[in-house]
Amino acid sequence: MQIYDFDCAYHSGEPFNLRALRGQVLLVVNVASQCGFTPQLKELETLYRRYRYQGFTVLGFPCNQFARQSPEAAADFCSFGEREFGVTFPLMEKVNVNGANAHPLFVELRRQAPGVLGSTLIKWNFTKFLVGRDGRVVRRFGPRDGAEKLKPELERALETPFRPGA
Repeated sequence: MQIYDFDCAYHSGEPFNLRALRGQVLLVVNVASQCGFTPQLKELETLYRRYRYQGFTVLGFPCNQFARQSPEAAADFCSFGEREFGVTFPLMEKVNVNGANAHPLFVELRRQAPGVLGSTLIKWNFTKFLVGRDGRVVRRFGPRDGAEKLKPELERALETPFRPGA
């Protein structure tokens, strides 16, 4: 299954068409406003600005499942991200990434790229899933993995041509 097959919504609640991103490289991240890793929003924005014209998009999904570090509404998170870190990449609906109410997109991301020792659970905020042009997870990165660690894998994914139907 490709991640483009899942329904998502912007932070405003309006539908977001993942299918429109088919053929792009994506970085899907569960984000939070009050986490020690929150400054990574600036790094993610830098990556987005640097590579977006090569077919790259960052998708940030606010999540309050980890120590309640993102208690605000998704729209308020969006304002925070823009104001504090200059975020222009798409910020999406607030989601759960684990448990019975986990967003189906994250269920699939976790299935395609298990974590340490095969665990599919997301352990903390700012877990990152790099998705190739074919709609499949290339690699899962942990919360401590910053832009410098994921940049080589991102650049390799961007070099891979899109093959519809592959």
